[in-house]
Amino acid sequence: MNQPLQLLDHLIFLVYFIGVSGYGYWLYRRKQAEQSAASFFLAEGALTWWAIGASLIASNISAEQFIGMSGSGFAMGLAIASYEWMAAATLLVVAIFFLPVYLRNRIYTMPQFLAQRYSPLVATIMAVFWLLVYVFVNLTSILYLGGLAVSTISGFSSTACIIFLTVFAILITLGGMKVIGYTDVIQVLVLILGGLATTYLALDLVAQQFGTSGVWSGLRLLREQADSHFHMIFEPGQRMMPDGKGGLEDAYNKLPGLAVILGAMWIANLSYWGFNQYITQRALGADLKTARSGLLFAAFLKLLMPVIVVLPGIAAYVLHQQGHFQTEMTENGVLRPDKAYPVLLDLLPTGLKGLSFAALTAAIVASLAGKANSISTIFVLDLYKKYFDPAADERKQVVVGRVVIVVALCIGAAVAPVLANFGQAFQFIQDFTGLISPGVVAIFLLGFFWKRTTATAALVGALATIPAGLLLESLYKTMPFMHRMGWVFVGLSTLMVVISLLDSKNQKRGQLVEVDPEDFRLKAGFVAGAVLVLGILTALYWVFW
Repeated sequence: MNQPLQLLDHLIFLVYFIGVSGYGYWLYRRKQAEQSAASFFLAEGALTWWAIGASLIASNISAEQFIGMSGSGFAMGLAIASYEWMAAATLLVVAIFFLPVYLRNRIYTMPQFLAQRYSPLVATIMAVFWLLVYVFVNLTSILYLGGLAVSTISGFSSTACIIFLTVFAILITLGGMKVIGYTDVIQVLVLILGGLATTYLALDLVAQQFGTSGVWSGLRLLREQADSHFHMIFEPGQRMMPDGKGGLEDAYNKLPGLAVILGAMWIANLSYWGFNQYITQRALGADLKTARSGLLFAAFLKLLMPVIVVLPGIAAYVLHQQGHFQTEMTENGVLRPDKAYPVLLDLLPTGLKGLSFAALTAAIVASLAGKANSISTIFVLDLYKKYFDPAADERKQVVVGRVVIVVALCIGAAVAPVLANFGQAFQFIQDFTGLISPGVVAIFLLGFFWKRTTATAALVGALATIPAGLLLESLYKTMPFMHRMGWVFVGLSTLMVVISLLDSKNQKRGQLVEVDPEDFRLKAGFVAGAVLVLGILTALYWVFW
């Protein structure tokens, strides 16, 4: 184990590094003279549908999926793919119902929508919430998991790898959203090719373990040897899994039954894909047709992701059950599911190892770049321009934005090692973001679809979301976090409705969003693609129920 990278691996990675960096620098130099704040933060009018879709996936798929979701695949199986497959359905909802409103009202940041619909105070509170989550949860988890994986493959220390990823991400991000968007096309191509190579190896290793060979034999053997790992819907006590801390926990607590289809999974997904600056920013600078096509393309790519990020984890589980990786999968005597993907990467042959190394780095850097750009956008447009320097011209906004990018990534790198104290990193991310998601979804949905919702109601919802989640967690410690999100959402929505009704005459509602029914009409091509996505999803859940 810990086979070092060979010359061919280094050459493949070097080609990737130079290609992405060189292409990004060329894009940056080409548009540097005319770069405005809108261009830097949004790439307004510059991204095609395929660039939007690829950028969405490249920014979304990162170490938390490659490492964290593969670890969850090792621990609980294919059920964790619900985060990917239900996201495909959510992207369709966002494309049909939310994008038209954003684009019609020229909404460029999520706090801008809140300021327009409710009040500047609500927008500021939520902007601060988002910045804290982005920096201290998302950036740190991406850097920690990325450093862990890159360290396993390269042999360098985890700290050195975190520093390298931070610097690489800074180089890409400083060029602005257009550079990020178009370099993401390369990144997503590399991560898919490299990810599929790892899946191929993992399935072939399983086949060889049982005296045969080939991907299809390996896939069949996975179903035979780990049937419990191929159920999408859990019941209480059905699947006990390692918690990454030396004990066992019920997988139902992480994915509670039908909640993944009909319940609070929608809250997590709508918060992430519909009301999240990090994601929606890719589409906010385009026209409606282009943006919708980009989200549809991303939905199709989402269907593919579990093949890349979940199946390798299940394969590692089968191999572990056969006596492999007993030492490599443990740390201080504790089984660590998050080591599944790095262990598999270490087995790749020369050449494929370099490609997979490049794929993993591409996923990490693209996600870091997208997150850092969103942090910069929110800080500059929703805080700095409003409260610190309202007279700042576009050049100064871009300069401040670049400073924020560097500072945010450096903070993330400094805090990242703390995550070693947690169990499964993917669940760590879901648990923490789950505290803010119910409030976000309640505020946005009521703001979109109920014109009587008041600014005071939204302010209460924003302030109450984290305390409500923590209170419910302390009172009902065994309640699955997804159920907790659902109940917090219902409670906050009810509270906001009551507050709005009690004193609606005296409370400011803000400017209602403009809606044009024509914007909700769908082109035949989009309808056909959406029906195909939903048909594939139905078949997947039917087969793996």
